[in-house]
Amino acid sequence: MEASPESEPASPERIADLVRSLVDVMRDACVTELDLTFGAVSVRLRRPHDRVPEGVLPHAGATSLAAREPTEGHVITAPMIGTFYASSSPGAAPFVREGDAVEVGQTIGIIEAMKIMNEIAADRAGTVEAILVQNGQPVEYGSPLLRLTPQQRPA
Repeated sequence: MEASPESEPASPERIADLVRSLVDVMRDACVTELDLTFGAVSVRLRRPHDRVPEGVLPHAGATSLAAREPTEGHVITAPMIGTFYASSSPGAAPFVREGDAVEVGQTIGIIEAMKIMNEIAADRAGTVEAILVQNGQPVEYGSPLLRLTPQQRPA
Protein backbone atom coordinates (compact mmCIF):
# COMPACT_ATOMS: atom_id res chain seq x y z
CA MET A 1 0.00 0.00 0.00
CA GLU A 2 1.38 3.35 -0.96
CA ALA A 3 0.54 5.93 1.64
CA SER A 4 1.89 9.25 2.67
CA PRO A 5 0.85 11.63 5.44
CA GLU A 6 -0.53 14.00 2.78
CA SER A 7 -2.77 11.41 1.10
CA GLU A 8 -6.48 11.23 1.89
CA PRO A 9 -7.63 8.54 4.31
CA ALA A 10 -8.59 5.22 2.74
CA SER A 11 -12.26 4.25 2.63
CA PRO A 12 -13.50 1.61 5.08
CA GLU A 13 -13.93 -0.78 2.13
CA ARG A 14 -10.31 -0.24 1.04
CA ILE A 15 -9.08 -0.78 4.60
CA ALA A 16 -11.12 -4.01 4.86
CA ASP A 17 -9.61 -5.23 1.56
CA LEU A 18 -6.11 -4.43 2.81
CA VAL A 19 -6.74 -6.24 6.12
CA ARG A 20 -7.95 -9.32 4.20
CA SER A 21 -4.74 -9.18 2.15
CA LEU A 22 -2.67 -8.91 5.33
CA VAL A 23 -4.46 -11.93 6.80
CA ASP A 24 -3.59 -13.91 3.66
CA VAL A 25 0.05 -12.84 3.93
CA MET A 26 0.12 -13.82 7.61
CA ARG A 27 -1.40 -17.24 6.82
CA ASP A 28 0.99 -17.92 3.92
CA ALA A 29 4.07 -16.79 5.85
CA CYS A 30 3.02 -18.43 9.15
CA VAL A 31 3.14 -15.03 10.87
CA THR A 32 1.17 -14.91 14.13
CA GLU A 33 1.36 -11.19 14.97
CA LEU A 34 1.32 -8.05 12.86
CA ASP A 35 1.03 -4.38 13.85
CA LEU A 36 0.87 -1.63 11.22
CA THR A 37 0.10 2.08 11.37
CA PHE A 38 -0.67 4.26 8.37
CA GLY A 39 -1.43 7.80 9.47
CA ALA A 40 -4.50 7.66 11.70
CA VAL A 41 -5.22 4.00 10.87
CA SER A 42 -3.71 1.30 13.08
CA VAL A 43 -4.11 -2.40 12.42
CA ARG A 44 -3.23 -5.12 14.94
CA LEU A 45 -3.66 -8.70 13.80
CA ARG A 46 -3.11 -11.73 16.03
CA ARG A 47 -3.80 -15.40 15.53
CA PRO A 48 -3.30 -18.37 17.81
CA HIS A 49 0.18 -19.86 17.76
CA ASP A 50 0.56 -23.27 16.07
CA ARG A 51 -3.15 -23.98 15.68
CA VAL A 52 -6.23 -22.82 13.84
CA PRO A 53 -9.38 -22.66 15.99
CA GLU A 54 -11.98 -25.30 15.17
CA GLY A 55 -14.42 -24.07 12.55
CA VAL A 56 -12.12 -21.33 11.20
CA LEU A 57 -11.45 -21.74 7.52
CA PRO A 58 -7.77 -22.02 6.59
CA HIS A 59 -8.38 -20.29 3.24
CA ALA A 60 -11.21 -18.98 1.11
CA GLY A 61 -11.43 -22.16 -1.01
CA ALA A 62 -12.12 -24.44 1.97
CA THR A 63 -15.45 -26.09 2.67
CA SER A 64 -17.44 -23.92 5.05
CA LEU A 65 -18.71 -25.08 8.42
CA ALA A 66 -22.23 -24.29 7.21
CA ALA A 67 -21.84 -26.78 4.38
CA ARG A 68 -21.00 -29.51 6.91
CA GLU A 69 -23.92 -28.72 9.22
CA PRO A 70 -27.39 -30.16 8.65
CA THR A 71 -29.56 -27.81 6.63
CA GLU A 72 -32.57 -28.11 8.95
CA GLY A 73 -33.29 -25.15 11.18
CA HIS A 74 -32.31 -21.53 10.74
CA VAL A 75 -28.65 -20.52 10.94
CA ILE A 76 -27.76 -17.08 12.30
CA THR A 77 -24.56 -15.92 10.62
CA ALA A 78 -21.94 -13.30 11.42
CA PRO A 79 -22.74 -9.93 9.82
CA MET A 80 -19.07 -8.87 9.96
CA ILE A 81 -15.48 -9.95 10.49
CA GLY A 82 -14.26 -9.99 14.09
CA THR A 83 -14.02 -12.05 17.26
CA PHE A 84 -17.13 -13.74 18.64
CA TYR A 85 -17.88 -13.55 22.35
CA ALA A 86 -20.67 -15.59 23.94
CA SER A 87 -21.04 -13.30 26.97
CA SER A 88 -20.79 -9.63 27.87
CA SER A 89 -17.57 -10.09 29.85
CA PRO A 90 -15.17 -12.86 30.91
CA GLY A 91 -16.81 -15.01 33.56
CA ALA A 92 -20.33 -13.75 32.81
CA ALA A 93 -23.07 -16.16 31.80
CA PRO A 94 -23.42 -16.64 28.04
CA PHE A 95 -26.20 -14.77 26.27
CA VAL A 96 -27.71 -18.09 25.11
CA ARG A 97 -27.17 -21.79 25.66
CA GLU A 98 -28.30 -24.80 23.66
CA GLY A 99 -31.97 -25.42 24.43
CA ASP A 100 -32.74 -21.76 25.23
CA ALA A 101 -35.73 -20.08 23.60
CA VAL A 102 -34.85 -16.81 21.86
CA GLU A 103 -37.01 -13.98 20.55
CA VAL A 104 -36.43 -11.75 17.54
CA GLY A 105 -34.00 -9.00 18.54
CA GLN A 106 -32.57 -10.87 21.55
CA THR A 107 -28.78 -10.66 21.84
CA ILE A 108 -27.15 -14.01 21.06
CA GLY A 109 -23.51 -12.86 21.20
CA ILE A 110 -21.05 -10.06 20.54
CA ILE A 111 -18.60 -9.61 17.69
CA GLU A 112 -15.65 -7.37 18.44
CA ALA A 113 -14.47 -5.55 15.33
CA MET A 114 -11.81 -2.84 15.48
CA LYS A 115 -12.22 -2.60 19.27
CA ILE A 116 -15.97 -1.98 18.94
CA MET A 117 -18.33 -4.46 20.58
CA ASN A 118 -21.27 -5.18 18.26
CA GLU A 119 -24.26 -7.00 19.74
CA ILE A 120 -25.58 -9.72 17.44
CA ALA A 121 -29.35 -10.17 17.65
CA ALA A 122 -31.53 -13.12 16.69
CA ASP A 123 -33.32 -12.43 13.43
CA ARG A 124 -35.89 -15.14 14.12
CA ALA A 125 -37.61 -16.63 17.16
CA GLY A 126 -36.87 -20.24 18.04
CA THR A 127 -34.94 -22.62 20.24
CA VAL A 128 -31.13 -22.76 20.15
CA GLU A 129 -30.39 -26.14 18.61
CA ALA A 130 -26.60 -25.76 18.34
CA ILE A 131 -23.95 -23.13 18.99
CA LEU A 132 -21.57 -23.35 16.02
CA VAL A 133 -18.78 -21.06 17.20
CA GLN A 134 -16.58 -21.03 20.28
CA ASN A 135 -16.12 -18.10 22.62
CA GLY A 136 -13.18 -15.97 21.49
CA GLN A 137 -13.11 -17.51 18.01
CA PRO A 138 -12.42 -15.31 14.97
CA VAL A 139 -15.33 -15.19 12.53
CA GLU A 140 -15.77 -13.92 9.00
CA TYR A 141 -18.75 -12.40 7.29
CA GLY A 142 -21.29 -15.20 6.86
CA SER A 143 -19.71 -17.56 9.40
CA PRO A 144 -22.42 -19.65 11.09
CA LEU A 145 -22.89 -18.64 14.74
CA LEU A 146 -25.82 -20.74 15.89
CA ARG A 147 -28.67 -22.83 14.56
CA LEU A 148 -32.27 -22.33 15.70
CA THR A 149 -35.22 -24.64 15.52
CA PRO A 150 -37.88 -22.16 14.36
CA GLN A 151 -40.68 -21.38 16.76
CA GLN A 152 -43.82 -23.32 15.90
CA ARG A 153 -46.59 -21.06 14.67
CA PRO A 154 -50.07 -21.65 16.08
CA ALA A 155 -52.39 -23.44 13.65
